[in-house]
Amino acid sequence: MSSFEAMVTVRDPYCWNKLARFRALLPDMAALLVLNQARLWHKHGMGTSRTPSDRSRKRLTAARLDELGLSYVARFATSRAKLTRYLSRKIRESEWVDDLDPVAACEAVADRMERLQFLDDRQYATMRAGAMTRRGLGVRRVKAQLFVDGIAPEDSGEAIAEAEDNAMAAAVRFARRRRFGPFAVQPASDPAARERQVAAFARAGHSLALARRILAVPPGDEQALAALDAETVLD
Repeated sequence: MSSFEAMVTVRDPYCWNKLARFRALLPDMAALLVLNQARLWHKHGMGTSRTPSDRSRKRLTAARLDELGLSYVARFATSRAKLTRYLSRKIRESEWVDDLDPVAACEAVADRMERLQFLDDRQYATMRAGAMTRRGLGVRRVKAQLFVDGIAPEDSGEAIAEAEDNAMAAAVRFARRRRFGPFAVQPASDPAARERQVAAFARAGHSLALARRILAVPPGDEQALAALDAETVLD
């Protein structure tokens, strides 16, 4: 018996009994670990020569790629660039077994979706920009999102112009949602807090001048708030 065990026995016999039972279980626990490891080897194999991605790679043809594209546009409102990115990812994840070049196959699917009027970048840009404006996001965020979605300038021009016309309405919606300026419970007297609110407007895509103009309206100023609402209607 070690000095530690002797001390435990003297001070707490109950603790010593628990320690003794634990030591008695150690061989059974070791045997259980070995058995579980053997079961895993039997089920999955000892080696990992093939990765799960290698085992799951499916054969992909141009016809199947067309089916994937049709399913994608049926589920999501999308742009041509987003569709081709999705199809390219499917090609990378699969084993391409068609004689047609995969890049050409992606473009062919996108062309077909456009002929079927399942793809319309101009209409998509209008829809996307309108949804963002209604959420209270500004023109810069709209422009950035349409660029990420791969919308060409000739297709995004009208949507961006409409977002610019509704800039005040979007900023007021943002202020109302975040309870800034005239929609706050109490005025932001702390300059640091005011600058954080301005930064929030900027992250939402609004201009600094527009943000400061709305934040300058104190809570409860019904006349100034009515003027903002009237300007929003005029937009």
